[in-house]
Amino acid sequence: MRQFVKFFPLLALVVISLAGTATIEAATGLNPPVKLVWHYYKITNTCDDAETYIRYQVEKFYKNDSSIAPKLLRLLYSDCMVNGCDASVLLQGPNSERTAPQNRGLGGFVIIDKIKQVLESRCPGVVSCADILNLATRDAVHMAGAPSYPVFTGRRDGGRLNADAVDLPSPSISVDESLAYFKSKGLDVLDMTTLLGAHSTGKTHCSYIVDRLYNFKNTGKPDPTMNSTLVSQLRYLCPPRTQKGQTDPLVYLNPDSGSSNRFNSSYYSRVLSHNAVLRVDQELLNNDDSKEITQEFASGFEDFRKSFALAMSRMGSINVLTGTAGEIRRDCRVTNANYGV
Repeated sequence: MRQFVKFFPLLALVVISLAGTATIEAATGLNPPVKLVWHYYKITNTCDDAETYIRYQVEKFYKNDSSIAPKLLRLLYSDCMVNGCDASVLLQGPNSERTAPQNRGLGGFVIIDKIKQVLESRCPGVVSCADILNLATRDAVHMAGAPSYPVFTGRRDGGRLNADAVDLPSPSISVDESLAYFKSKGLDVLDMTTLLGAHSTGKTHCSYIVDRLYNFKNTGKPDPTMNSTLVSQLRYLCPPRTQKGQTDPLVYLNPDSGSSNRFNSSYYSRVLSHNAVLRVDQELLNNDDSKEITQEFASGFEDFRKSFALAMSRMGSINVLTGTAGEIRRDCRVTNANYGV
């Protein structure tokens, strides 16, 4: 088995944090430390059972709809990777962040709103929407088969962003472009390769892959890196163009997990066998480091689980607001200035 020194220097910190007293260094990795605390609401005696309330609501939703796991994963990613984990993506309104083209099809808002209502009835004005989103995502993906990991809390909520501020990249970019984007957020190649593994569940619109199926780089042919059998299967589901009034079909990112929405390592095996649905995933083989990590995760699911715990904690600490910065929204859909208006 490959040595962990090159890509996994901080995994020991995660193991320690999961087993005993956690420190913020385990959550931030290479990022500058931020003032988040494990079990913040219990330690500060502001809402002792906040995490229990959140987990209970997630369990209720998950029993009826396991797709909340990939929905919340994408929602958290879309929040943290734009302006930091400040719950700005939850805000409604014309030209709001959630209306950006890159955020088309975002889901999971209903469960966050429900959890917020429950917490406001028990601990009004205390638990931030940013913390709710991070905690609910952790609980949902754990129910889907991912590892549970420490979520450091004490985030506060940010203000409104316009749609044009959303810089989420296309899922059709090269591995170099993808890595440059992740590095711009303070993350590295291990984080990128690990977080893309979230594509082991969920769906994507055909419009994001139609070029790979019919006219890759204007060649009039499919992407040569995509397995020909997968091309045929996806062409059956995705026409070359949709007619006026026709909806953009959805396909599973990982047909192996499909409607079960189970979190597993088959994503990496599919990348290695050229069966990735999105180009950004298949591109992992075009970088020596991400290829080596992909091979490791395909052969050792436990390695992936440990790395996922670290990468999620690192992403969850990007540009967080703490102390007196931001606010604690009363309703996740609106800032306090517009609450009740």
